Amino acid sequence: MAESQQQTLVAIGTRKGLWLATSDDRTTWEVTGPHLPMVEIPSVAIDTRAGGRVLVGARSEHWGPTIQHSDDRGQTWQEPDGGAMVFPPDTGASLERVWQIAPDPRQPGVLWAGAEPTSLWRSEDDGQSFSLVRGLWDHPHRPQWYPGQGGAAVHTVLPDPNDDQRIVVAMSTGGVYVSDDGGASWNPANRGIRADFMPEPEPEFGQCVHKVARDGADSRVMYAQNHGGVFRTDDGGKRWVSIADGLPADFGFVMLAHPRAGGTAWVVPLTADRERLPPDGRLRVHRTRDGGRTWQPSGSGLPDQSWNTVLRDAAAVDEADPVGVYIGTRDGMVYASADEGDSFTVVAEHLPDVLAVRAAQVPAAA
Repeated sequence: MAESQQQTLVAIGTRKGLWLATSDDRTTWEVTGPHLPMVEIPSVAIDTRAGGRVLVGARSEHWGPTIQHSDDRGQTWQEPDGGAMVFPPDTGASLERVWQIAPDPRQPGVLWAGAEPTSLWRSEDDGQSFSLVRGLWDHPHRPQWYPGQGGAAVHTVLPDPNDDQRIVVAMSTGGVYVSDDGGASWNPANRGIRADFMPEPEPEFGQCVHKVARDGADSRVMYAQNHGGVFRTDDGGKRWVSIADGLPADFGFVMLAHPRAGGTAWVVPLTADRERLPPDGRLRVHRTRDGGRTWQPSGSGLPDQSWNTVLRDAAAVDEADPVGVYIGTRDGMVYASADEGDSFTVVAEHLPDVLAVRAAQVPAAA
């Protein structure tokens, strides 16, 4: 039987709906949308285990937040009765927003989700329903996890591809936490990451980590874009070191890592906390191939003048060869690189504020 043709699918979550882009060459794109119009889509995922199922964390001003999924490229959507994520009554909490959806690389049918208020959720039925991970919710540090400017949320969820008991999360503010027992217990993993807004420069927890990505060759190696500072850990979070030298600024939201090649990562620098704009008005993606020892900027195909920001989840990589790199901006532009960030082309333009981007190789639509 002939192998089914693959194409690239990019899911673009915006302030006012979802757009889907497909391409056979990652240069020319067919874009459909808006799907779920006038609904905020702060998180998206493409589950390649389920043939390219698109999952979205949808937030309607009328119906509230939930997780929905589509198996037919957005033509139809399924949502559980009563919502996919409901806080237990004893918590006294209600769901505000789903910030992250992460299919588990080792456990079929399992997905993780990070949400606001600061919480982690687990699904064992392909995203039909989620249960609250009480080990994190009941952590004694939780009363001291204060909202960042965007809200109090778990925005990064990294299940380990080599250990189904190990999970890493990051939150604003709170920092990085690691579980080695499937989520039953959690330990802060922030040593070396700065918290310039706190009395102690390197507290045990309380950092405003913006995004964390896992190295493609060694799952103990991770990269973090902090609220001031870019860092790497080689030991699963026990100690972080700065890798910001060579960047035009150490503030930003994006952190991406190559899915296979060790030491390769991408950031999108912004000038500073109080000036969240690209340095000199030039939107650039910076890449390292040596674990942050050196950085190279790329702006080929990006606008010569742009004062727009790329939010923490409005950037993604795919798993093609060479790897594709994708960014979406707050003025509704989405760019794709089919050569690991050397050059970019336009995927979509003039969309609403881009909040989330995900890309994957999926079977071509019939």
